[in-house]
Amino acid sequence: MTEIVQDSLEQRLRQRANPRHSLDTIPMDSQPHGNIPNTPLAASTISFLLGAVFSLGAALFSCGGLAHPWWATYQLGFFLVAWSAFHWGEFAVTAGWNRERCSVDSFLLDNGATYHVANGSALVEYLITLYLVPSVKTFPYVSQLGLILAIGGQILRTTAMIHASTNFSHSVSLRKRESHKLVTDGVYSWSRHPSYAGFFYWALGTQLVLQNFICFFGFAVVLWRFFYRRTQVEESALVKFFGEDYEIYRRKVGTRIPFMP
Repeated sequence: MTEIVQDSLEQRLRQRANPRHSLDTIPMDSQPHGNIPNTPLAASTISFLLGAVFSLGAALFSCGGLAHPWWATYQLGFFLVAWSAFHWGEFAVTAGWNRERCSVDSFLLDNGATYHVANGSALVEYLITLYLVPSVKTFPYVSQLGLILAIGGQILRTTAMIHASTNFSHSVSLRKRESHKLVTDGVYSWSRHPSYAGFFYWALGTQLVLQNFICFFGFAVVLWRFFYRRTQVEESALVKFFGEDYEIYRRKVGTRIPFMP
């Protein structure tokens, strides 16, 4: 009887030392950046705000835009839908299929100044050109191509994250975990880095929808350089993790990002 009581006491002490409620968003092997509070309240608030942006964008897109105000176009509506859905989806998929890595940073809203400057530049280019030279936004087939590219890119990225599950990480893993496996089937049999390819095409698609030709080429160059450097680091780690198995896989499957080996 004494041993049972002692075991129960030790268990309670361990729980207090390592609290983990089902709503906690504390990743196992990394610490959040800390710029956004890593709490359920913060996660729910961000989800609410992203939902509000999504709803506003969906309303604009579904009605084909408004005559007044002049900036309330269906293209801007889709951009708001795509942007808010992307960030909410990153958190939702991580929470559902890779919970041990889930934190408020999984929204990817604390993604560095460059990312926010890029999105801000896209909005500035769109609004300025729409106001000064509205004729450059009158190519419906360009926006339609962008819709296909953005939706396809989002599906590709989400599918990759779900399929990789706990093997996926928003940051490059330089240390192999016991549960770390080399995923080569499913969408990974088509692309070595389908989540990167998906984001690449999603981002370019949003700029085509807005018919932002300056930002389209700017995004293409910046993202290509970013993913090239990132894949070099990641693949060096994967070769160390899996050796010849990854070398064989790399020779067979491309990245599916243009001009990227």
